[in-house]
Amino acid sequence: MTTAIARILDDVRLRGALQTRDIANILDVPVRTVAGWSNGRATPQLRTQTVIADLRYTVDRLSDFYAPDEIRVWLHARHPLLNGERPIDLLADKRTEQVLAVVEQLEAGAYL
Repeated sequence: MTTAIARILDDVRLRGALQTRDIANILDVPVRTVAGWSNGRATPQLRTQTVIADLRYTVDRLSDFYAPDEIRVWLHARHPLLNGERPIDLLADKRTEQVLAVVEQLEAGAYL
């Protein structure tokens, strides 16, 4: 039986073309730890679950505009509206609101 966290991680991999290593880097954990969560052998701490949920929400919002491989590139690229920072680094630093503000500009029709 898969866990909710395992399903979320699978969704992020599928819809955001993120690799297990990407997820591990965002969460600052070893790849084997993410693999354990994906297999349902372990459960992340609540704070980590929050970051996973934020990542999923961000990928979900971006999927309205981009294909999975484009989402991965967008997350890894430096962005001028983020002062040259990479969205993936901001997510890792629990600064999701800044990333979502840029996504909201996509929704408003801005070209990013």
